[in-house]
Amino acid sequence: MIDDPVVLSRLLTFVTLAFHIVMATIGVGLPIFISIAELVGIKKKDPHYILLARRWTRGYTILVAVGVVTGTIIGFQLSLLWPSFMQAAGHVISLPLFMETFAFFFEAIFLGIYLYTWERFKNPIYHWLLSIPIIIGSSASAFFITSVNAFMNTPQGFDLAEGTIMNVQPLVAMFNPAMPSKVSHVLTTAYLTGAFLLAAIAAFHILRGKTHIYYKKALHLAMIGCFVFSIATIINGDIGGKFLAVYQPEKLAAAEWHFETEDRATLLLGGILDPDEQEVKFGIRIPYALSILAFNRPTAEVIGLNDFPEELWPPLYIHYFFNLMITIGMFLAAVAFAYLVFYYFNRFNSLNKWLLRAIIICAPLSILSIEFGWIMTEAGRQPWILRGYLTVAEAATTSEHVFEMLLLFSSLYLALAILLPIILIRLFKKKTVESEIENQNIIL
Repeated sequence: MIDDPVVLSRLLTFVTLAFHIVMATIGVGLPIFISIAELVGIKKKDPHYILLARRWTRGYTILVAVGVVTGTIIGFQLSLLWPSFMQAAGHVISLPLFMETFAFFFEAIFLGIYLYTWERFKNPIYHWLLSIPIIIGSSASAFFITSVNAFMNTPQGFDLAEGTIMNVQPLVAMFNPAMPSKVSHVLTTAYLTGAFLLAAIAAFHILRGKTHIYYKKALHLAMIGCFVFSIATIINGDIGGKFLAVYQPEKLAAAEWHFETEDRATLLLGGILDPDEQEVKFGIRIPYALSILAFNRPTAEVIGLNDFPEELWPPLYIHYFFNLMITIGMFLAAVAFAYLVFYYFNRFNSLNKWLLRAIIICAPLSILSIEFGWIMTEAGRQPWILRGYLTVAEAATTSEHVFEMLLLFSSLYLALAILLPIILIRLFKKKTVESEIENQNIIL
């Protein structure tokens, strides 16, 4: 196994994506809240919200820089680790890959202008307008790169003649059947994760005894976003389930350990599988729920795994990641709803400590949910890298030096994982909220 380039290539890609996805998700999720905070501050003439936007922007800039490094590495690894895939499909996905780079440049240019033009405009609304291209650029970047992944799941926009891809239609390939559900899910979960990260920071300071209204305003703004995007994520999850039922039924069947094709299909939560007997112990079964998830009808027929050749089955362990992703998503929505109920009845008089602790926990849980979702998506496409056309084993490099690359890049990610929080903590310790408010002569 240690010498198998296919296994090592998959492992290196996994390590790179697992690290990059955190940076990319936060990079997509934060700009919208920076923009909202500044707009609220301008409209209400409230300097606390302006300060929120300024401080969040500083942290966001550092995260974008780290995301650029890991994103560039992924671009190189596509060609180095998966040369057959890039040779076969590179010219099909070149348009979204180019547009993703363009979207990043667009975002970076306006981020630089936005960062260094505070108080340069007589009318502050002009500075706020600079945040709009940042939101568009970051979200467009997610859109284009996710469309590439969607293409790998539902490839179209080309003809295959004697093993060669011909008659390429880049727009048809980019706007493939998987694109709408995947892009919408990626965007809403990114906004949700960004909101919970900001909320957790505010909740942490409040728990430590910081009573300044700044932290309470930060918490409230972020938690409204948490509630809105948690509901949007649940809706998108339902849309994604219906997509799988039609276009990737083997992935849905593997995720639910659904072996026999049947109507009135049962949704399975948890459990321990005996793969030889295809029996599940200790699972919770919800009658009709899988048919409803797949087709919105309790009597609908859902295809089982046994209808597919066993060598084309996705790994059955994706069931656990699917369940973990759904469980975390429901917990995030419940915490966001509980906060709004608590706020409605209590306002800012006294925030419950257990609720604040739950909000703090939600930040790492939301990131874990992103990771679990991507594992379920990528592992659930196995054994294909380009579904129906090219397997992972056929696409991988035959180089004997992948292990050395794995050690090198893993060391890089470990160093970044250690340095990044140290840099962010020192950045905000040096300029505390209280000192910035005092310097700005904000009247409380």
